[in-house]
Amino acid sequence: ILISRNQIPVEGFCGICPDSAIPGYYAYEAGQACMGDHFQWFMENCLPAACREEAAGRNMSVFQWMDEKAGRLKPGSSGVIALDWWNGCRSVLMDSDLGGCLFGMTLQTRPEEIYRALMEGIAFGKRMIIEQMEMAGVRCRQLYATGGVAQKNPLIMQIMADVLGREIRVPAIANGSCMGSAMFGAVAAGRKGGGYDTIEEAVEAMGPPVGKIYIPDQSASAAYEVLFQMYREMYLYMGNSSMLKRLAAMRGKEESTL
Repeated sequence: ILISRNQIPVEGFCGICPDSAIPGYYAYEAGQACMGDHFQWFMENCLPAACREEAAGRNMSVFQWMDEKAGRLKPGSSGVIALDWWNGCRSVLMDSDLGGCLFGMTLQTRPEEIYRALMEGIAFGKRMIIEQMEMAGVRCRQLYATGGVAQKNPLIMQIMADVLGREIRVPAIANGSCMGSAMFGAVAAGRKGGGYDTIEEAVEAMGPPVGKIYIPDQSASAAYEVLFQMYREMYLYMGNSSMLKRLAAMRGKEESTL
């Protein structure tokens, strides 16, 4: 969600609404249809038993173990790129029939390389959204990330910062949306009821400090610039092709005619 004083049409955004986030501002709402869910899908359906056994032997969760393995890889070193449409494309193409794709795999591709490619695909998709906004004239000045992934997974947050080439701030609070609800509850009560008269006052008094700032690594950002251009090319080609929609039409049928 991005807030702005101005209302500017942005192609591929499902909601641009006045006062929906903060009074006096337009909220531009966009997003990706899955993030943690497709990491979970990968762990449950694509991870060899040997990986689980090794993680258990080191008294680690498979997520921790895979983060460690994937974190040792250099950007682009696996030659694998993922399109992040495992649950359709919510922004910018707005097509729920699109499916996820992996490109560049070989018989030597390791699970941690696929896992990292899925992370990078999420970051590339986020960059597509931000660039679409800014191309239309809606400026993105600062980025804040909240929620479980932002708190628990430093690797993907660093990848995100490197791909976007921007600092990402993570507030020192477990659930930002709950705090936002509490702030608006305090405004509803008003100063007479022990709260605040405006959301600005509530934010000033109740807003948590920044707990972590992820700063882009210049060398990683340079490598990701090359990969992102490949991602964009595949994004536009596959998104505008009928192939994934034809596959989606076949999905779930007991018998298919090729």
